[in-house]
Amino acid sequence: MTACRGMLRRPHFKLGTFATNCSGGMSVTKVPERWSANWADNLRLARMLDDAGIDFMLPIARWIGYGGETDFHGRVLETMTWAAGLLASTRNITVFATIHTTANHPVVIAKQIATIDEISGGRAGLNIVAGWNEPEYRALGLTLPDDHESRYGYAQEWFDIIQALWTRDAPFDWDGANFKLHGVYGLPHPVDSRPPIINAAGSVQGRDFAVRNADFLFTPAIDLARSVEEVKALKDKAADVGRSVDVLTFSHVVCRPTEQEAKDYVARFMGDQIDTGAVDNLMNLQFAHAHSFPHDLLALIRDRMAMGHGGFPLIGTPEQVADGLTALHEAGFGGTTLSFVNYAEEFPYFRDEVLPILEARGLRLPVEKD
Repeated sequence: MTACRGMLRRPHFKLGTFATNCSGGMSVTKVPERWSANWADNLRLARMLDDAGIDFMLPIARWIGYGGETDFHGRVLETMTWAAGLLASTRNITVFATIHTTANHPVVIAKQIATIDEISGGRAGLNIVAGWNEPEYRALGLTLPDDHESRYGYAQEWFDIIQALWTRDAPFDWDGANFKLHGVYGLPHPVDSRPPIINAAGSVQGRDFAVRNADFLFTPAIDLARSVEEVKALKDKAADVGRSVDVLTFSHVVCRPTEQEAKDYVARFMGDQIDTGAVDNLMNLQFAHAHSFPHDLLALIRDRMAMGHGGFPLIGTPEQVADGLTALHEAGFGGTTLSFVNYAEEFPYFRDEVLPILEARGLRLPVEKD
């Protein structure tokens, strides 16, 4: 096993996967080969990613799906137990648990993350979600606050408690706006410093939270010229509060030996194979409750929503896909997640053909051997 906190330690363009715990992955399609999200496929994929030197796996926490013919994201493996199983079955890769603040008590989460961190020798990560999906809140009997100030005020106190539990040895009391704790403490602590923290945020309040607390801010790349300015502004914002935050995005890959083969496959799983009901529900919810995507561009990216949940398209030959990843790097992003219609079937070609190009260009370091 490599040294702890490889996700933070390796200074290269980071690659991970996104949403492999969710049925359909990131593609809102009806094709029969779409991602199953079952445990066997997740485990098979995780071991391939681990052997290939991929940096991380990032799940989505969902409690109800988006409907449509496939009920996109209707079948979801819970992220903390998913992460525990994958971390116990791999050697080097960082695996995140995605946690909604209002549905999970911070004392419990601090203990759970520290436990899976110990299981893995320091490879656990935490993705913090302050909340946006109002139907899920209703399903859980909760109320989603209308204002971002309330959501992120709660999230800040929630995470402050977790950090206190990870760093203090003696019992302490907590008298906050949202939590009243008495004689609480949390052992074990994480293995080696704080686990990496991811936060996706689009609102002003959300980005303030991210630059204060996260190691990686997660944001879409829709227009790379716009991304250059956005990434710089986010890094400057972090520097203003004495922190350094890396900015990650997410991408969808269709890589084939020829450009025409890649385009033909896009035509196969898009078009009349799009689950239009699920896409409509997904976009309506983004407009109503979330600022993760710029609202002035959201109406322009319906096809991207169907293809890869709004991810940056990487379509073509290995060289063309590598060019797209290079463009993301040049725009200032520190890394990206990758999604495929079927991760386990398509990743090996990406591994064998694209990763060597990225290494040759200096974007990726060679795989570290145990």
